[in-house]
Amino acid sequence: MSLGKAVRLALQEAAEPDKAETMRAYMKSPMPFLGVQAVPRRATLRRVFAEHRIDSAPEWRRAVLALWREAEYREERYAAVDLSGHHYYRRFQTLYTIPMYEEMIVTGAWWDLVDELATHRVGALLAAYPDSMRPLMLEWAHDADLWKRRTAILCQNRFRSRTDTALLYACIEPSLSDNDFFARKAIGWALREYAKTNPAEVVRYVRAKGLSGLSRREALKNVPAALAPPPPRP
Repeated sequence: MSLGKAVRLALQEAAEPDKAETMRAYMKSPMPFLGVQAVPRRATLRRVFAEHRIDSAPEWRRAVLALWREAEYREERYAAVDLSGHHYYRRFQTLYTIPMYEEMIVTGAWWDLVDELATHRVGALLAAYPDSMRPLMLEWAHDADLWKRRTAILCQNRFRSRTDTALLYACIEPSLSDNDFFARKAIGWALREYAKTNPAEVVRYVRAKGLSGLSRREALKNVPAALAPPPPRP
C-alpha cells in the first residue's frame, strides 16, 4: 500500500464524522473535514509514517505533493504538512524544497496551513541557508500574494536573539499599508515574538512606524508595562 493510500485510510478510520462540520465552520474551510482532531491525527500519522519510510529526497517531495494535491479532506493537507516536517526527513530540508513549500503556501492560502510552513519549514531554511533565503524572503515580502508576504514576515518567529532585525523590518514594511487582517496580524505577531528578546527595540519600532491598531496591539503584548508607549491620540 502506498503512503498516500495508507494516510487516507488511517485518517478515515480515526474520523469522528459528527465533529467534521464544526471543524469546517471554525476554519472557514471550503474543503470538507473528516472530523479527525489534532491529537488523534498526529498519533495516527506517526504510526503511518513509521510504517512507510521514504528513502530519497525526490521521493519524499513527490509523496508530500501527492498528498497535498490529491487531498479531498483538510486533514489530508495537514498530513502533507506533517510529512514535510517529519524528523525522518530532516536531512532532506534543502533549498530544493522551496518550490514545494511555495506551492503549498500559495495554494493553501489560509493560516492553518501557511503558518506552520512559514515558521517551521521556511524559517528553518532561512537559518540554514541565509545567503540564499534572505533575498528570497525580501522578494516574497513584495509579492502580490498575501500568503507569501505573510510567510516572509513570520519566517523568523522562532529565532529570538538570532533575529535579523533588518530583514524583519524589510519584510514587514511592504505590508504596513495593507488593510488585510492576515497581513496586519502577521506584522503584530512577528513583532510580539521579537519583543520576547528585545522589547525596547520593538517599542522603538512601534513608535517610529504607523502601525495599524491591530498590529500595534499584537506587537506590544509581550512588552512590560513600564516600557509600553502610550496609545496613539485619537
